[in-house]
Amino acid sequence: MGMNAIPFKDLKPDSYFSEAVYLDEDYILMTPEVPLSSAMLSKLAEWEFREILTGGEVLEHREQPEAKPDEQDDSSTEVSQISSHSADDKETLEKVAAIYGQFVKFTDSVFNRYVTKEELNLKEISDKIKSMLDNLSEYKRYILRLLNSPSVSSNYLVNHAARSTILSMVIGSHIKLPPHRLIELGVAALLHEIGMVRLPSQLYMAGRKLSENERKSITAHPILSYNILKDRKFPLSISLAALEHHERVNGSGYPRGLTGDKISLYAKILAVACSYDAVTASRPYKEAREGYTGIMDILKNEGKKYDDTIIKALVYSLSLYPIGTFVLLSNGKVGQVIDTNPENPRMPIVRVLGSKTPDGKEIIVNTSEQGIHVQEPVKREDAEKLITPK
Repeated sequence: MGMNAIPFKDLKPDSYFSEAVYLDEDYILMTPEVPLSSAMLSKLAEWEFREILTGGEVLEHREQPEAKPDEQDDSSTEVSQISSHSADDKETLEKVAAIYGQFVKFTDSVFNRYVTKEELNLKEISDKIKSMLDNLSEYKRYILRLLNSPSVSSNYLVNHAARSTILSMVIGSHIKLPPHRLIELGVAALLHEIGMVRLPSQLYMAGRKLSENERKSITAHPILSYNILKDRKFPLSISLAALEHHERVNGSGYPRGLTGDKISLYAKILAVACSYDAVTASRPYKEAREGYTGIMDILKNEGKKYDDTIIKALVYSLSLYPIGTFVLLSNGKVGQVIDTNPENPRMPIVRVLGSKTPDGKEIIVNTSEQGIHVQEPVKREDAEKLITPK
């Protein structure tokens, strides 16, 4: 890849780049949508980097092209009405919300039955996972949109298990795992934190950051999960996924400090799914952050913790702007991502907010390099302020 080396001394806070920025030929640091912050400059200095690489050039500010008056509602080339993404999908979304709600309740019942009766039924869980896989094949974009909604259960472990299961199966589908392995992966994801219930609840439900000793206690949960599943004769592949989901490719994880190919595939998938969920979901001690932030955190892959193939699968499955993300478009309109573009994760399908066609239909944009494209992600509250009522 032909890239220019830009010396660290030439970098200025709040500048942008016309193309993606790398620390080396494999490690992406930032996309063009992200400004070079003072904090990032400090980190680069701390890491003793002398230069960064990019195929583009440094910009003092990101260009904000003004849309021409007749470009705002152009529906001929850049905007297309797509029936499968039409505005009258409210009924489908409500149906899928009920399906997802039932899945979270099932997850809750699995955890409750283990806590009260020490029961774990592999067939029952496998059947539920198979049913959810069928729903994902038909309603994936709706289900992914719901992951950004307020938590269904008040139990953080239950919500995390349900979301991690969905994300893991989406990643597994992208890398073409066969059906029986997707079911195994889903079961592993649903139960990977089951060992947590053997620990005091104040550790995983704390409304504050944990002390050093408390964090050390938490690191026992993968071993507890493994022992619970092994004792109940779950397949070794599922038990190992629970044991290894906090292992990291560079050896910095726990409990065994495994590296590279010594970590099972299911555990590598779970590591990425759980890390993305940890950023984007509310926890007792922190608020949720935007899906775009979660994707960027994973893409940075500080210290090479995650498997590159799995990262790529997550990005192509969710796009750089995950479904549900609010975005500012290059024509000045505000939109919400409703689907991904499997050919280009930077060019999602966006529903334009606050605008309609002459016959009252919502406008759907297939973003593209040449046409209307995403300028930057925005928070929900900022999106609401930017929408001018018609």
